[in-house]
Amino acid sequence: MRSQAVPLFLTVPEGNVIHHQARRLGRAFSKRAVRVDSPQGRFADGAARVDGHVITRVEAHGKHLFIGFDNRQWIHIHLGLFGKWRIRNGEAPEPRGQVRLRLMTDEKCAELRGPTVCEVLSDGEKKAAVKRIGPDPIRKDADPELAWNRVHRSSTTIGALLMNQQVFAGVGNIYRAEVLFRHGISPFRPGKEVSREEFEAIWADLRELMTAGTKRARIDTVRPEHMPEVMGRAPREDRHGGEVYVYRRAGRPCYLCGAEVLIAEMQGRKLYWCPACQPG
Repeated sequence: MRSQAVPLFLTVPEGNVIHHQARRLGRAFSKRAVRVDSPQGRFADGAARVDGHVITRVEAHGKHLFIGFDNRQWIHIHLGLFGKWRIRNGEAPEPRGQVRLRLMTDEKCAELRGPTVCEVLSDGEKKAAVKRIGPDPIRKDADPELAWNRVHRSSTTIGALLMNQQVFAGVGNIYRAEVLFRHGISPFRPGKEVSREEFEAIWADLRELMTAGTKRARIDTVRPEHMPEVMGRAPREDRHGGEVYVYRRAGRPCYLCGAEVLIAEMQGRKLYWCPACQPG
């Protein structure tokens, strides 16, 4: 299969980023009463429902963030393509630009801009929302059987299934490309042709890689024996950071076999793979 030119797509932050943000927000605001407002005005009604209440917990489920309050209300956030958090020390400055949500104490301020979803849910609504999200490899309470049941019955390609947030919550384009390369699996193989052993290896690898990405706030997928200092190659230079095998390396030689890394489009997203290391 030959390399194809595909358009540039913006990317939604992967699950490791959302878990990292949940940790930062939790450290900054948990067990504290917070002032909540919406300088932009689009979240004013939601902010009023939780303003002045104590944040009890901050959770990530895949690419979704939930901020819980002592009145059993939850702020539900999905960053989408353009959402960004900024957390700073000190009192909140005068808002600039389109700030959808602010969380404030005398010591910390967090500003949220441009999310796809920013809403307040009741306790029951939050539980229902979580049920619609697939198992998240980062979470210790995730049940991989739910993902396996979808994969081994499906004619959809494993490359597409890995991006389905109801099957593998939090997995994005980078982890999709890299975990399949690490296990020599073609992204075009139907899910029903992925063995149980291969599935378990993919799940275990995602759990390890994504958990490490949560702690580092970056994605590294290259094994120690293939790092630049070991192989004598130049380190990666890319705004995404981290060492990877195939992601955003289209047209370059594979580190392991020298074949050209290819690029195609799968369900509107860029797909990277090595045809020699991932045959099929």
